[in-house]
Amino acid sequence: MVEHTRTLDFKIAFAIGLGTMIAAGIFSLSGTAVAAIGSSAVIAFVIAAVIAGVTAAAYSEFASVYSENGGGYLFCSRTFEDRDLLTYSIGMSLFLGYTGTTAFYLATMDEWVVRFLLPESLHFLPHGTAGVATAVLLGVLNARGTEESGSFQLLVTGAKVAVLLAFIGGAFAFRGPSVAVGKFAGNFGGGPVDILTISALAFITFFGFSAIAASAGEIIEPKRTVPRAIAASIVTVTVLYAFVIIAMVNSPIPAEVIAQEGETAMGRVAASFLGSIGESLIVAGAIFSMVSASNASILAASSIGSLMGTRGQAPRRFSRIHPDYGTPSWSVATATATIVALIVFFIALFPAEGGLLAGLGLHLGLNALTGFATLNLLLPLAVVNVALIYSRRRFPDITRGFRVPGVPVVPVIGVLANLGLIYNLPPKGVVTGLVLTGAMVVVYLAWGGAPETEDLLREVVPETPAASAAGAEATAETGGFRVLVPIARPGRAARYVELAAALAKVSDEDPVVHVLNVTQVPDQTPWESVQDTAKARTERIRSELGDDYGVDLLIEGHTCRDVAFDILQTARDDDADLILMGYPERHQDVTETVEREAPCDVFFADKTAAADDLDVINIGAGGGPHHQAVLPLVNALGQLGSDLHLINVSTDDEGANEASGTTLDALEGVETTQVHNVRAGTVADGLVETAAENGGVLVIGASRDRWLRQALFGSTPDEVIALAADRDVPVLVYASQTGVSGRLSERLFPVTRYLRKRLSRSGRKQGSSPDWN
Repeated sequence: MVEHTRTLDFKIAFAIGLGTMIAAGIFSLSGTAVAAIGSSAVIAFVIAAVIAGVTAAAYSEFASVYSENGGGYLFCSRTFEDRDLLTYSIGMSLFLGYTGTTAFYLATMDEWVVRFLLPESLHFLPHGTAGVATAVLLGVLNARGTEESGSFQLLVTGAKVAVLLAFIGGAFAFRGPSVAVGKFAGNFGGGPVDILTISALAFITFFGFSAIAASAGEIIEPKRTVPRAIAASIVTVTVLYAFVIIAMVNSPIPAEVIAQEGETAMGRVAASFLGSIGESLIVAGAIFSMVSASNASILAASSIGSLMGTRGQAPRRFSRIHPDYGTPSWSVATATATIVALIVFFIALFPAEGGLLAGLGLHLGLNALTGFATLNLLLPLAVVNVALIYSRRRFPDITRGFRVPGVPVVPVIGVLANLGLIYNLPPKGVVTGLVLTGAMVVVYLAWGGAPETEDLLREVVPETPAASAAGAEATAETGGFRVLVPIARPGRAARYVELAAALAKVSDEDPVVHVLNVTQVPDQTPWESVQDTAKARTERIRSELGDDYGVDLLIEGHTCRDVAFDILQTARDDDADLILMGYPERHQDVTETVEREAPCDVFFADKTAAADDLDVINIGAGGGPHHQAVLPLVNALGQLGSDLHLINVSTDDEGANEASGTTLDALEGVETTQVHNVRAGTVADGLVETAAENGGVLVIGASRDRWLRQALFGSTPDEVIALAADRDVPVLVYASQTGVSGRLSERLFPVTRYLRKRLSRSGRKQGSSPDWN
């Protein structure tokens, strides 16, 4: 068994917290704070740091108990195990908090780009354009597994600190230490309410401590390292921020100009200290810091989404890990889409001034976005403090590597302080946050959460070897190339198992064929009433099968209220590499769901397809992801001895198939691939007619326009299936696993195909066939 390895030591954990805190907050809020209350901004930032420290202490204690990734949502889920609505609300609020924080970072970055980098000729672009583009780019990178390693995080954080030290040093060199301190001392302003208002806005800059707790599962000796790293990062950042405020106060630029510059004031101040070089340094450091912190926040948001998917408080697909990149791609995509929506809503549609929908009279902007994000961070943090008190009473004997002193007084102070900051947040942001969070709670109540596995399926006959084949149990435990074969009719079991075994032999791994029989339990029907039937069907399948298929054979029987869910869940639980199942004869929705949601590739075989048919394989010269994905398998079968026939169809109103060369190139290593150039009324006619003459099986890919045509596999495959049944031609339809990008590609393909045809029609000869798969 391979155990998880912890790789992050104290310096890396410290760098994670420090690097996440040094972001848009200090670069954008320092100017706003100094313009509003002068030197009192230091007091506001210290108050925010102290309040963050109280909750950070609760995080430290929980991280010393639950040394796993997940942060506040994990802590509340473990503490309030039987309160689904509460834990969902915490998870959703944190998800909105992290995505809102990222939107704030990127919207601030957009202001810096517009102010310092974007040419005048491009100022017509809506505000938020650069932020949206960066959000999409970071989402793609995170979905593909690109993240900062520990060493890179340390380097990044060092660079950020160096930029701030250069800024601070420039201020003291410009004024002289004694003059700088004197001017700072004489510039305090604002009252208690003004200071608390800035504290509420500044809190977002200190929330980076949660990134350390959220990475507890990767940290060496987390019970000792996490509390130390959190404390050290908060203290270090507070000191740095105080000196940045001192530098801002000593700027030769008047306060009213700093107020007018707003979020980009620090760049203007740097120019006054250090000239154009200093300005460029601060601009580069600010933008890089915001992008870096945004990357960390996207990871945190996607982790929350993935954990909610695992617990069934978000769609189950959120918890799916991409087989190639090892990331929760659905959760990353959702987080990215949310960030884009927030930037567009607060910055492009309803900014503080103007906007695309200015006529509606609603103005939000960056301050409101800050309030929205901070609200959705402060509310869960208040609950985490309550959870600490509850945890101490409910689990008094649990081992705690770190203990917050003064419980329950300190957590109560944390709750009151969090609520106090919420009271001083920008009202528009608070209202927007409460409305959206409330709407998501209503959605959850209406949905009820994803059903637990045991609520939908039950094992009647556990997974067992069909016979005492040598190594069967060992292979089942250690892995191998696994083909899941759902069987509805026991009489067809032997033929499908033989076909699955033949397909599995193309792999270099030991093949395993896993036969699954699912007996559906109708709604309102007791599980016990179908249990005997399910056992009998599974035993009949066992009796129909032999023990000489050249693969390890496993048989399992389930009862289930949702057959498609059972097939998909079994494929996920057992890490299936391929699913082989028949066409739907009664329940088309099952096949559609499996095709759409499968965690691996799927072959759909008609009721006549058999292993012997693979001696001759007919495949069309098509295009598209499903067609391209099946070519390596066809090529492997050809290398094992199958005769390959490539059928290139041209129809009466279209020309030669432009993808035939690409398909032929993919069938490398096969001594002879016979190419058939045929003309027919439709592509389906040409494929079936030629396959009937050649013999063997016809392999086609599922179509990308199924959603538009409301057909099972798409227009061409459905037509092929119908024609093949009349000619007794066995057919295999192949659907490759599709992730988020694959789904978008398939939905957009009919549009791009149509546009490509229209744009190129005038330059093509009459007769080229449409791109199909």
